[in-house]
Amino acid sequence: MRPPGADAGHPGRPAARPRRRLSLLALALGLAAAPAAQAAPRVLAFDQCADQYVLALSPRAAIAGLSTRADDADSRLRSLAAGLPRRRVDLETALAARPDVVVRYWGGDPRLIRRLEDRGVRVVTIDEATDFPGLRANIRKVAAALQQPARGEALVARLDAQLARAAGAWNGTRVLYLTPSGVTAGPGALVDAVLRAAGLANAETRPGYHTVSLEALVLDPPERVVLGFFDTFQLAGDSWGPGRHRVLRRVAAERAIASVPGSMLACPDWGAGDAVELLASKAPR
Repeated sequence: MRPPGADAGHPGRPAARPRRRLSLLALALGLAAAPAAQAAPRVLAFDQCADQYVLALSPRAAIAGLSTRADDADSRLRSLAAGLPRRRVDLETALAARPDVVVRYWGGDPRLIRRLEDRGVRVVTIDEATDFPGLRANIRKVAAALQQPARGEALVARLDAQLARAAGAWNGTRVLYLTPSGVTAGPGALVDAVLRAAGLANAETRPGYHTVSLEALVLDPPERVVLGFFDTFQLAGDSWGPGRHRVLRRVAAERAIASVPGSMLACPDWGAGDAVELLASKAPR
């Protein structure tokens, strides 16, 4: 669900919230306890989004490799990547890893995918989900390919529990979603579904992604904003992007109700549930 703009692709983490104490460690322990299918297929992840699926759903012994970004600061499950091999995305490297299944979101060009499939490797592509039914379908598709349906259903149940707890938290409060590149998102983007799931009303009514002008922020500043990817913007050290402009910085400082880490928003996966829960935790009691 990465929006246009430099910050949106990779897309400090906030302190743990009470509802978020289904921590990565707890998630890892819970998934490790799920029964693994016999002879689970060897799996290779081609990009950072695929890493999250593979780390969460595959038995560790069956992971033939992760992407080179698996332990980056914006990789949500990076703590689980320690000790696992990182692989470049090319035919020679992929075949040397001997995978039965390759999981990808954007990694690997069509020619590489065809050559792997010609050699009997199953390639599973994570779909661009724009809502929570789409996320559930992604989880179940990858879990089925990895012969781990129980792990998949555990993630779906976790997501559904988060949505149930957060429902209506903000009681229709109107917000503008804003990234450091000045990009916002309306209906048809997963972040719009995230806002609505926390009981927020999206101020952007145009479908898809749009750039908010600095002039508009001066003349008609939003009452409240939800920030996205501002943590990875700081990591990138972009000195020239709109996120450094005093107008955008002032809006972010004075009107933000929450800042959602890029690791929760960059991939069409259950991280969106973490984002919903984070937003709900900021609602006035």
